[in-house]
Amino acid sequence: MKKLNSVLLVDDDVATNFISKMLIKKAGITDHIETTLNGRQALDYLTNTGKYEKSDGIFPQPMLILLDINMPVMDGWEFAEAFSKLNKNQKGKTIIVMLTSSFNPDDKEKASKLPAISGFQNKVLTLEGLTSIMNTFFPEHLD
Repeated sequence: MKKLNSVLLVDDDVATNFISKMLIKKAGITDHIETTLNGRQALDYLTNTGKYEKSDGIFPQPMLILLDINMPVMDGWEFAEAFSKLNKNQKGKTIIVMLTSSFNPDDKEKASKLPAISGFQNKVLTLEGLTSIMNTFFPEHLD
């Protein structure tokens, strides 16, 4: 399997991030998993600013972002809007999947109308959910 160069988890729930990280490691889809606790940190990561500023270059561009909706500082909707305004190099060919505990059908509808959001999955991430994401968005990375 050809691995994704990086996966970015954006969720303020440390336990959810831990579970997602363990599942992604078990699935072996990437060797680089970064975790941020809100949309602002995620933007800093993508733009190489704030605590993510590196003098020797940039962090690996995530091919997949798993994005929560409800977070402090900057929520998933605000992040999606800000992401849309990033330059092409900062966005790369990143796929954003909302990973949320919200069962509100309006959230799924709203996500489907945002160009930055490619998919919508309920928490907690499962192997089946991750496999579905890989089959849908990264079939060339599967055996």
